[in-house]
Amino acid sequence: MSTSLYDLTVPVLVRALRNLSAILKKGEAFAKETGLDPKDLIEARLFPDMGALASQIQRASDSAKGCVVRIGGVENLAMADTETTFDELQARIAATIAFLENTPREAMDGKEETQVVLKLPNGEFPFTATNFALGFVLPNVFFHVTTAYGILRHKGVPLGKLDYLGGL
Repeated sequence: MSTSLYDLTVPVLVRALRNLSAILKKGEAFAKETGLDPKDLIEARLFPDMGALASQIQRASDSAKGCVVRIGGVENLAMADTETTFDELQARIAATIAFLENTPREAMDGKEETQVVLKLPNGEFPFTATNFALGFVLPNVFFHVTTAYGILRHKGVPLGKLDYLGGL
């Protein structure tokens, strides 16, 4: 018996987003404890041409939603990318998790070979649903979660590997 496409995506994405939420909570607590302006964390970036912390959360959210939208054919939950506070970023993560958890299993399962075309400014990229999920969505979500972790860690937030993994 093979593992279902739903099981390979939705629970993994939800866990990554919950871990991201916990990392953000530590960032917010750090700002309060040290008197740091929260904007100094939310607007921080690892390098000038990389997205700031808020953008990393937005891209992780969009990629996770895009998985079930493109594979499962569910209607997207539009988000405006206007979050500027920890509360707003947490609300976005919570809304994304709820969106994923409300995706019916049957919307994903059995679609492993369905064609998915990712349209980006620099071209169109065809995938099977399985290759899209495993070769694009999951690495992309983890890239943005890891970058958010790296930004906060770089700014001094006391995070460790288990914060990223969410405990075991």
